Amino acid sequence: MSSVPDVTLANGVRMPQLGFGVWQVPDDQAETAVAHALAAGYRSIDTAAIYRNEQGTGRTLAASGVPRDEVFVTTKLWNSASETWTRDAVLREFDASLDRLGLDQVDLYLIHWPRPMRDDYVTIVRAFADIAASGRARAVGTSNFHPPHLRRVVAETGVVPAVNQIELHPYLQQSELRALHTELGIATEAWSPLGQGKGLLDDATLGRIAAKHGRTPAQAVLRWHLQVGNVVIPKSVTPSRIAENIDVFDFALDADDLAAIAALDRGTRFGGNPDTFDWN
Repeated sequence: MSSVPDVTLANGVRMPQLGFGVWQVPDDQAETAVAHALAAGYRSIDTAAIYRNEQGTGRTLAASGVPRDEVFVTTKLWNSASETWTRDAVLREFDASLDRLGLDQVDLYLIHWPRPMRDDYVTIVRAFADIAASGRARAVGTSNFHPPHLRRVVAETGVVPAVNQIELHPYLQQSELRALHTELGIATEAWSPLGQGKGLLDDATLGRIAAKHGRTPAQAVLRWHLQVGNVVIPKSVTPSRIAENIDVFDFALDADDLAAIAALDRGTRFGGNPDTFDWN
């Protein structure tokens, strides 16, 4: 039985606040990693078309013995074609993801990047609304959208994304974007919540906070995410780390800890900038 609490999305769908990400996990390794995650109590799995591990993820879900309605499955549209996306192209790509996963429904479908230079994300959101209306995705949302992208989507389509999945960690706390999420009723989901292994977990402040609670820096950071209200999806292929990352529900950071972590915000982005990121 999972110990992870749920958050309720704006449309009433419940989503585990801590899930398991499979970014950069090869398809053959994804089967083992997802199996370890399910055994450890994770009940939310985050994949994407570009990760090329939807098939391995789907095979593990089917073989796990965990009832389908107990696992929250997220995947994403990799909107990287050189031409702009049409409604029909979006629907075909969604069908392809379902086929690779071996599912007839996902719990959350996200646009992977806004790619504003292509000027097609409004069209994509309209297609997503049709997917949601069909019941084949219980919720739809965005990934890496900045405030102007979100405001335009809402103004031009009337669709409020259920989730915006963004790079978010103590060195990039995204306060303006998180405030807009609160205003619009969008759940904030953090990717690279531990800073991609690029030095964040060696930070002296995080080390001090972790030692104070008898925890690792990674656990302290994940606990911070949970206490500020973020949905979080740490990734690992190491069974001990998979178990460690979900073992964060029996301690709490205090006000001094939270203030110290808030002071770490540097605006440091380890991934692409959504205003300029494109991929062909």
